[in-house]
Amino acid sequence: MTEETSSKQSWTWLLVLLGAVLALVGLGLAVGGVMLIARGGSWYYLLMGLALVASGVQIMRGSPSGTIIYAIAFALTVVWAFWEAGLDFWPLHARIFTFLIIFMLMMALHPLTLKRAGRAPMTGPFLGIAAVSLVVVLGMVWGMFQPHGQHNFEIASGETPVAEGAPTDWSSYGSTPDATRFAALDQITPDNVDELEVAWTFRTGDIPDSPNGGGSEDQGTPLQVGEDLYFCTPNNIVLSVNATTGEENWRHDFPTDTRTWVRCRGLAYLDTSIPLEQPTVEGATPVTPFNLPEGAACEKRIYMNTIDAVLVALDAETGALCEGFGDAGMIDLKQGLGDAQAPLYSLTSPPLLAGSTMVVGGRVADNVALDMPGGVMRGFDAITGEMKWAFDPGNPEDRNAPADGTAYTRSTPNVWAPMTYDAESNTVFMPVGNAAIDLWGVERTPEDEKYGASILALDATTGDEKWVYQTVHHDLWDFDVPMQPTLIDFKGTPALIFGTKAGQIFVLDRATGQPLTEVEEIDVKPATIPGEKYALKQPLSVGMPQIGAPHLTEKDMWGATPFDQLMCRVIFKGYRYEGLYTAPDTDYSLSFPGSLGGMNWGGLSYDPTANTIFINDMRLGLWVHMMEQDPDAAASNGSEAVNTVMGGVPLKGTPYSVNKNRFLSPLGIPCQEPPFGTLTAVNLDTQSVAWEAPLGTVQDTVLFGMKMRLPMPVGMPTIGGSLSTQGGLVFFAATQDYWLRAFDSATGKEVWKVRLPVGSQGTPISYVSQEDGRQYIVISAGGARQSPDRGDYLIAYALPQG
Repeated sequence: MTEETSSKQSWTWLLVLLGAVLALVGLGLAVGGVMLIARGGSWYYLLMGLALVASGVQIMRGSPSGTIIYAIAFALTVVWAFWEAGLDFWPLHARIFTFLIIFMLMMALHPLTLKRAGRAPMTGPFLGIAAVSLVVVLGMVWGMFQPHGQHNFEIASGETPVAEGAPTDWSSYGSTPDATRFAALDQITPDNVDELEVAWTFRTGDIPDSPNGGGSEDQGTPLQVGEDLYFCTPNNIVLSVNATTGEENWRHDFPTDTRTWVRCRGLAYLDTSIPLEQPTVEGATPVTPFNLPEGAACEKRIYMNTIDAVLVALDAETGALCEGFGDAGMIDLKQGLGDAQAPLYSLTSPPLLAGSTMVVGGRVADNVALDMPGGVMRGFDAITGEMKWAFDPGNPEDRNAPADGTAYTRSTPNVWAPMTYDAESNTVFMPVGNAAIDLWGVERTPEDEKYGASILALDATTGDEKWVYQTVHHDLWDFDVPMQPTLIDFKGTPALIFGTKAGQIFVLDRATGQPLTEVEEIDVKPATIPGEKYALKQPLSVGMPQIGAPHLTEKDMWGATPFDQLMCRVIFKGYRYEGLYTAPDTDYSLSFPGSLGGMNWGGLSYDPTANTIFINDMRLGLWVHMMEQDPDAAASNGSEAVNTVMGGVPLKGTPYSVNKNRFLSPLGIPCQEPPFGTLTAVNLDTQSVAWEAPLGTVQDTVLFGMKMRLPMPVGMPTIGGSLSTQGGLVFFAATQDYWLRAFDSATGKEVWKVRLPVGSQGTPISYVSQEDGRQYIVISAGGARQSPDRGDYLIAYALPQG
């Protein structure tokens, strides 16, 4: 055999292999395409699959027509891609990139096909086309590592000065009592933020154990007052460290045997030496004065809700229990609830200081059973711990504790997220969840229907109801209000603003609870669960932008390859999906956003100098399947795991079990197109999106047991909250990769980031040290959601001294 003959056989087999691969790929696409057509979907995949089969067969046969067939099919694919996706990078990339690589290879090898067919190879022109294709491939690869999002650049940060005397400590969970998560500090700016360096690192000694939300997780936001910084770990260790040096002052440990849903998101602080602010709104009840003897211990106090449902008060100077508060510094919040052991009843959010009243809610585990603890909200004297009032959503006229042997109404809507206090009107604003079973509401009471998924305004002194505003009627989606409202002035009216899991933003009048922006009642469709009292109208906040809640179509399906994009289309067309309020049933339905959000407990930050809010979100759908209850199936353990991978979980007391899981491709990637999480700026003057930036990369995402290690900024699901500053920056850390980032608040451009030792689910805070005068940024890092890496870090950043 001559050398030329051997060479010809080699590239002949190469072409045969190429043709065979193309034919097999085409066969797979064609089979999937038939499945998609059978479900009423696009014909593209069948036609492209047939074209690939024909092209592959012809190439195996040695016919140049195989390349021509593919070239025509690829050209039509490009046209189809732009028709479906417009100019959006990630949707275009999913439709074109794989086929572009194949096109490049075919152009490079086509001279061999021509030579095999006995024709002139025309090597130069076809290698030239291949080279141009390679440039486009490299350009698309480069684009994979660039942020793609909406940037309108409508706002200018800092146009209005901060009010004189604005607080510079971070003494409340949301920075200020108004829950703005705004620091009126301007040492750190977009021009010098890249000079930030680690000032100190503190290790708490409490390393979380859960990568998936079922066990312990660090989701904490510190407090800072003067030279002291206070923090609670997932297992309820309370710490005080020096705010300038990071050296430990004291710690107090509250041991727990609970191993499900273990976290502590924050604390409350009280300084009794500061005179109480009396309300200025006409008709508001006065605030009860403190009754603390002069020189008594615990003049300054730290309050914490434990995961075992105990409210504790600690001396902020020493960490010792305040003996005069409750029972030697503690109040058992399970009193009056009946059977209410953790994790069926627990507290993860901080208590709220409302004048001289300490207000607490409580988390009732979702979708376990109809008979669950009640969601009563209570107010306690901040000094003595004596209960002032109770608001039982099942018995809203009675402010007293239940008589011995009885309990607060069982299974009522609860307040698991942080609350907000308005001193001007002496009002507590409560984000309310739902009754015990989210997905089945046949036996809900009129009171359940009134208070579920609402904002509830109560008088802080008496606990009396002022108003209630509902964001979802007869909620069957777990769309409960998940975040602390933020108090703002909206076009001259005292208002509150908040987001929901359904991706909605509401602006309400503080005095009346009525919307200050347009809310429509839209028609929705019922499902077929017997006895279900479906709401056929649902509120939609159309006067404000809706974040991450588009009405999905088949065109919105995405995938890293044509195959998983095709399968996502097949899966999507197999679900019943009627938009935002698709009710669960015994078929397979899609809820988007799902019960994880949308927006969640991290809240929003508000820059009053630019009248702009900053919102982070996650864009995760859930499919839901109700089924006849299997009495032998294990009940939910009270964690978030009921939302994924548990199979049929019985809803005890109902006829049904539920199977829920995330709307993912076969590769474990969300089926809808990126971004999967964003930071969005909304200008309240125009009530429109100013900019939107994808949050996070897949760098630390684990796929098939391995980290991807690719810093592609597709935008990943987020949790926790943001920090905005007078310096024109927005800081954020609670992504699924291990970075603390700073964005220019006027443009949304990422201007700085620093690698954390592990990921974070916390909210950054900022303050100025009384010792060295520097502005600090502090973040907790205990591990990102869905990441196996865990830690116990508190890290402070500051500009170099001098």
